[in-house]
Amino acid sequence: MDLFDHQRQSDTAARAPLADRMRPRTLDEFVGQAHIIGPGRLLRRAIEADQLSSLIFYGPPGTGKTTLARIIANTTEAHFTALNAVLAGVKDIRAAVEAAQERRGMYRRRTILFVDEVHRFNKAQQDALLPWVENGTVVLIGATTENPFFEVNKALVSRSRVFQLRPLDDDDLRGVARMAIADPERGYGKLNVAIADAAVDHLVNVANGDARAVLNALELAIETTPPDAAGRVVVDLAVAEESIQRRAVLYDKEGDVHYDTISAFIKSVRGSDPDAALYWLARMVYAGEDPRFIFRRLLILSAEDVGLADPNAVRVVTACAQAFEYIGLPEGQFHLAEATLYLATAPKSNSTLAYFDALGAVQRERAEDIPTHLKDGNRDAAELGHGKGYLYPHAYRDHWVAQQYLPGPLQGRMFYQPSDQGYEAAVRAATARRREAQLAAMVEGDLGGPGEVLTFTGDAAARQRDRWLARAVGRTSSRLARLRDRVVEGARIARHAVVLDLRAGTGLITWEAARRAPEGGVWALAADGETAAVLESGSGGPSGIDAPTVLVGSIAELPELLALRGEADVRFDAIVGWGALGALGGGDAPHAGDGETAVAGDAVAAGLSIARGLLAPGGRLSLAEALPGAGSRPSDVLAAGAAVDRGTAAERGGDSEREDASEREASGDRGGSGDADPLLDRLRAAEAAAYAADPRLALDGAEWRAMLEAAGFADVEVDVDSDEAELAVTDALVERWFGAGAVYSASLAERLTAGELAEVRARFAARAGGPARAWRVAAVLVRGRAGQASSPPRGSAR
Repeated sequence: MDLFDHQRQSDTAARAPLADRMRPRTLDEFVGQAHIIGPGRLLRRAIEADQLSSLIFYGPPGTGKTTLARIIANTTEAHFTALNAVLAGVKDIRAAVEAAQERRGMYRRRTILFVDEVHRFNKAQQDALLPWVENGTVVLIGATTENPFFEVNKALVSRSRVFQLRPLDDDDLRGVARMAIADPERGYGKLNVAIADAAVDHLVNVANGDARAVLNALELAIETTPPDAAGRVVVDLAVAEESIQRRAVLYDKEGDVHYDTISAFIKSVRGSDPDAALYWLARMVYAGEDPRFIFRRLLILSAEDVGLADPNAVRVVTACAQAFEYIGLPEGQFHLAEATLYLATAPKSNSTLAYFDALGAVQRERAEDIPTHLKDGNRDAAELGHGKGYLYPHAYRDHWVAQQYLPGPLQGRMFYQPSDQGYEAAVRAATARRREAQLAAMVEGDLGGPGEVLTFTGDAAARQRDRWLARAVGRTSSRLARLRDRVVEGARIARHAVVLDLRAGTGLITWEAARRAPEGGVWALAADGETAAVLESGSGGPSGIDAPTVLVGSIAELPELLALRGEADVRFDAIVGWGALGALGGGDAPHAGDGETAVAGDAVAAGLSIARGLLAPGGRLSLAEALPGAGSRPSDVLAAGAAVDRGTAAERGGDSEREDASEREASGDRGGSGDADPLLDRLRAAEAAAYAADPRLALDGAEWRAMLEAAGFADVEVDVDSDEAELAVTDALVERWFGAGAVYSASLAERLTAGELAEVRARFAARAGGPARAWRVAAVLVRGRAGQASSPPRGSAR
């Protein structure tokens, strides 16, 4: 260094900005960051002992990163080399490394390489530095305003200690300002400066933790303020406000603070805090963030976090984004604010994440075949049956019908879980009701959709059978949904009611009761552990504290089950059930649809007595039970089939024979078969005797009324619900009626010979796979009100 270089450096130091002149030269002068350089801290000990390893200083501007590096340069015995990543390249790195190797080889002296703004190095530059840091040729000290875990080579980070510097607090900044005013060598100690406390407070407040900003503003205020008559430079609040008019906001559109700020903004909107959302929005706009980026994030949030709780959210944000394109800034800030406030105050639901659950199922599980009735039938419906059996929803009540839409192995899988917020609350109830009706139809109806035809025979009857089989599921679900609604409405469930479902089954009535009594509670009686597990899994119904309390056992065991839970004194405002009393002694009736059970009078009386004892005064009982006597009988299937056969013959024989066949088919007269058919007549007579002799099949509406009144119920109402359904004769149904232990065949065996019974079974087997037949099903709806309080039910009622 010659004389001219020394003079140039002296002039540069004298004319340097105040912030550069006032850099601390020792750790004792350093202000703030006590968490890393306070007494006893690791970094302080390492600097004082001159035992530094590679370091990275990370923090916002003006917090002391470069200053710490210079303090290290002033205290270490190692050679200190500084580079600025904005100006330096690979050539500079290689030159610094070569010099370090030479010093190490010739003088055994270490080299500390300080790289300011190290995140500005590209990958190639950082890679060029890595091996020399790794083998100890240089000790790296990097300074960066960006998160090094994102912006710096992971290998460099792993070989360095990262120290995060925080923005200085207000007291630290006041100390920096007072130190600059008092320092006669580097600051303004030689001048007569009078600065108001309010002025210092303003500078500190607006500087936002940045010491450099305070010193720059202070320098501007003092240098531009002329002395008064007494020679004093007076810096009051007005001067301070002019010196630092705009707050320094740390924000880099591609940096860590950018992502942290948008994260805070999105989380505030998601958390329904409009005030915080507006603050973070303003902070981004103030810092120059692209409004289109903000609108893109709001559009994502409108579907991800608001979703179907408010379907208008997407429309509002889209409209605001389009309006912004017309208007721009500054007026477009109104539309940013409107979109933000709309989403922040909207009800929230993240149910659209269900898509990713479905996507996960696709990725994890084997691809299942598309159900046959959902396939396109335009090309191969006749040959392969594609599209056959599809139920057109608009042809049914409420434009909905239960049918299989998921592949077979995924039946019952629920991806979408509607929230209870906003518009989606209504969607949730409707979705749950449809799921429950469909589940009940599939489980209690034991009906499935047709499979794919693997061979083609051109059998018109088989194609007709497929259509009837598919339609049966829809009719079953509609009937069950109607019965559910009538049972629940008959119970007059209030929002705070305590309700008992006597036969939970698939939850058809349980979940509806839970929806109608959100401030009350629902108890559900499950026949076995498997049924209880299904109920406790949720099935799309209420969860947590709102979920039903599930009991496992029979109606006769209810008092004991409640007592075991410490709830012996619980009395219910409503007791509901579908096919509930069959569990007390009934069995499958030959007339009954799948899932329906006929009951004996004594068992009904016992069950009603227990239910009466569990009702609170004024509580209501509302049940639906199968009514065998009002429904079709198996012989009607054979009679209908014979009528169809005669109708076919009549078409060949002329109009008169066709009319006679139609009249006989329509009459449904069980007194005879029309044409001579002794076996059919014998079957009907045997059925009539069996129905009359079996108390499970003889109950009618009048007997139900009498039993309710005898059990102590008042305001008894009895109503019969009939429905014309369809029954397809299948091999499984024939086995159910005539297999080992079948109630129907056992009752016939007492009245028919073995040969007659075998021929009857053969006739039914011959009908299997043919077209479905009209099948009348009936249920009795009974309602009653409990009078005054009664004694608790005893277990002996069993």
